[in-house]
Amino acid sequence: MNCINWEDFKKVEIRVGTIIEALDFPEAIKPAYKLKVDLGSKIGIKNSSAQITELYSKDELIDQQVLVVVNLNPKKIGPFISECLVTGFYKNNKDVVLATPNKKIPDGSLLE
Repeated sequence: MNCINWEDFKKVEIRVGTIIEALDFPEAIKPAYKLKVDLGSKIGIKNSSAQITELYSKDELIDQQVLVVVNLNPKKIGPFISECLVTGFYKNNKDVVLATPNKKIPDGSLLE
């Protein structure tokens, strides 16, 4: 296991956001959705691409709160610009399970 110091960890800005839109992303090389995530009034709505099609339908993603890394540089994925990283865990080294809070909290709340 590689260790990092506390200052390095604090550089990663992980916040809670609510998925407000989930669309198919047919141009993606691997099956994915294009998501719009509401990160509260301070940050606003950000786009993200997520390879979560195996375990989640578009309808069940709406209003789902997720943990999001918001301070990464934007990443171009085909014709789409992903502005944040929706986090998750690989299940059996294949499908992604979203990282979510177990209780509703205000969008934009910072993981500390």
